[in-house]
This record gives sequence, structure tokens and C-alpha cells, in this order.
Amino acid sequence: MSWKLKGLRAASVAVAVLIAAPVSAAECIAPADPGGGWDFTCREVGRLLAEQGLVDGNVQVTNMPGGVGAVAYANVAGKRADDGDLIVATSTVGVTQIAQGKYPGGTDQMRWLGMLGADVGVIAMAKNSDIQTLDDLMAKLKEDPTSVVTSGSSGAGGWDHIRLLLLAQAAGIDDIDQIRWVQFDGGGPAVTQMMGGQVGVVSTDLGEIRGFVESGDIRVLAVLADEPVSAFPDLPTAKSQGYDVTGYNWRGFYTGGEVSDEDYAEWVDRLKTLYESEAWQETAKASGLEPVWRGGDEFASYVTEQEQQMAEISRQIGVIQ
Repeated sequence: MSWKLKGLRAASVAVAVLIAAPVSAAECIAPADPGGGWDFTCREVGRLLAEQGLVDGNVQVTNMPGGVGAVAYANVAGKRADDGDLIVATSTVGVTQIAQGKYPGGTDQMRWLGMLGADVGVIAMAKNSDIQTLDDLMAKLKEDPTSVVTSGSSGAGGWDHIRLLLLAQAAGIDDIDQIRWVQFDGGGPAVTQMMGGQVGVVSTDLGEIRGFVESGDIRVLAVLADEPVSAFPDLPTAKSQGYDVTGYNWRGFYTGGEVSDEDYAEWVDRLKTLYESEAWQETAKASGLEPVWRGGDEFASYVTEQEQQMAEISRQIGVIQ
């Protein structure tokens, strides 16, 4: 066989390989170790995107822990800002960190794609408390911000705390920095201490205290959602009681700040299509999430507003200057 013929065959094989191989593959960064909420978000959404045929092939999941998401944020901003095949899992926790200056840049460094589900915040009391309604609680705190010991599973300035303070602001309470806050290692322990009389109020995710709600051991004063949650439709929302406050611990995604409009729109469309699928609705509910969609420009505006609210409250309570 002549060298010329061998060369042609080699070239043909190379061309065939190039044609058969995908030009790029979708990737999802989970900014934490395997097993956590961000890892779950990447893996479940990635699996369903592939199964629903919304991406070519499988979605590669890359774990990149560090700084409660700050390491991944810096990596995307510095090295992959225009990578249209990349999405990154995040949540309200990440935006709280951004608002408090713990990430290398603000929310404007990224393009925010959408949220597909959320743990929903609740404000709960012991069932035998003399505080019967959200109005009762807010009136008591307005009269004396130190009169009720409040609690949750985050520290001062964390999301559980900020959710309560957003309600206090909506009620016209000026001295929100005077409200007493105690941190516990989870919503369940906080409720246990509340039932024992050590604290008066718990602000946490509904999913963390679902068993107590089902048993009737506690009274939920408000669900911090746009609409009643599907699992407990009789629980009142804060909005239905005149307080325009939501408290989603949402799960969603961003991509790099220099990603093209075309790639951005394609990701938003994929995620919305996935959200509307029966497969995602079932997966979310089985995992204790309330399916909630905000996407594209609406989601970006929501994230910006959250960042501003959290920064303002964090300054008021002295978490940041």
C-alpha cells in the first residue's frame, strides 16, 4: 500500500472521529462535596436533563467545594465566564454569602438561569403558646423586640434569621437588631427546644420540621411562599395575612457572566421544560422540595432583589459594615 493511500485513510479516520465526537458536553459544577444539597441539585437535574433528551449525552458533574460556593464562583468568573456548556448549582445560601461580601464579586458577575424548587420557610410556635397568629407575634415584637426568643438552624445573619427579620421589617419593626436569636443544629432541635419552653419561635424550612407539623405538636403561623404549599394547603401564607414576604431556600443555577444570549436562552428553555415535566415534579416532591419556577430575566431580578435585601439587613444587625 502506498504512503499516499495510507495517508488518505488516516485522514479519513481522523475526520470520522471528529464527526462522531460531540463538540462539547454539558457540565454542572456542584460547589460542595458529594452528598449535599448542591450536589443533589446537579446530579438529579443532570440525570433528568439527559433522560428527557434535553442535552446531548450525559451531564458531567464536577464537585468544587470551598468557601460555601466562593471557590466555584471565582473559578467560573476567572476561567470560564463565557462557557456556554457550563451551569453551576446554587441556592439562597449562596446569595446570602454574596450579599455579605463572602464571594469574590456580586450577583452581577454571573447570569442567573432559574430555580426549579425550594424548601419553603415557615414561622412556627408551640401549640400551647398564647401567640395565636402572625399578627400577634409581630405586635409583641413591635412592642418589645426582646420579648420573644427566636431561633433556627443558621447563625445570626444566616437565612433562617434573615427570613424572620424580613417579616419584622414588613411589620414596621424598627429595632430588628434587638430581636433575640439562638442558633441550633437543625430545625428539629430548634422545635424540640421550643416545645420545652427554652425559645419562643422557630424560623426554618418546612422540610426540616415536617413531622412536627404532621403530628400537630406545633402551630405554623406562616408559610413564606407565594401560594399555599401542596403538602399542607391549609397552612396560611404570610402574604395572605398582609406581609409581602417569601422565604424560599431555592435550588437553582447560574452560568458565566459572558455567556452569549443564545446559550443563556437555551439553558433557560431547557430548565423550564424540565421543570414542567412529570419526572421533575415527582423528583422534587419526593426530595421534600416544593416545585417553584422562576427563570431568565425574572429570576435574575429576583436574585438581585434578594442580594440587596440581605445586604441591608446584614448591615442593620452588624454582620457587615
